[in-house]
Amino acid sequence: MAERRILITGASSGIGAAAARAMAGPGVAIAVHCRGNRAGAEAVATDLRAAGAEAVVLTGDLTEPATPARLVDEAVAAFGGLEVVVANAGFADRTQIGAMTDENFARSADTILWGFMRLARAAGPHLLRAGEAGSAARMIAVSSFVAHLFRTDAATFPASAAAKAGVEALVRSLAIEWAPHVTVNAVVPGFTQKDPGAHVALEAPAWEAILARIPLRRLGQPADVAAAVAFLAGVGGAYITGQALHVSGGVVI
Repeated sequence: MAERRILITGASSGIGAAAARAMAGPGVAIAVHCRGNRAGAEAVATDLRAAGAEAVVLTGDLTEPATPARLVDEAVAAFGGLEVVVANAGFADRTQIGAMTDENFARSADTILWGFMRLARAAGPHLLRAGEAGSAARMIAVSSFVAHLFRTDAATFPASAAAKAGVEALVRSLAIEWAPHVTVNAVVPGFTQKDPGAHVALEAPAWEAILARIPLRRLGQPADVAAAVAFLAGVGGAYITGQALHVSGGVVI
């Protein structure tokens, strides 16, 4: 049986895939979730196995209420338990409030906020059981700088920001509810490079102005965020809970 059993949502590309690769190794088992990019998820799983980890691919739409619990059940059935859950699935929506439909707002809320709550609710008993048995049990949410950066000279993402802010509030609540057996934290990426072919919320001409606002003068890479996730999931994160760790090159200070 693997020593570290991990479920990562939204792991077929980008930050989720990078986090999976960062934590892969002998004694690790990782459930790689995707909504529709099965080929990408299978490629990630192949990389994980090459690194010595066990890997399975799980699929499902997190806007469907039953999906998060099913993913947890399938990961537990595959590995016998869970020590780490990384809630990464999400997307950026630039639709402004004046143009926003109920469907726009609901899609962000369902995928990001409700998806996180349902995932945490389903995973909680397994993480608590692992923590009570002495394992390093972790719940990690991938949030976003859009829940923190509000300026007239910066793009805003109202629906995404509201959902991610809600996730960070749930992180703090869960950190109290699950203490002392499980740590619960959020990682907050800044502007992060997308994989080729991935959906982007901003067009190329906007990036020059954005880079000028980032103190470290570059976009983040998925590996930058993945390193923070792996840190919180490992022994270094043992005394950190209820926090939002910004990995943004200083765009939010």
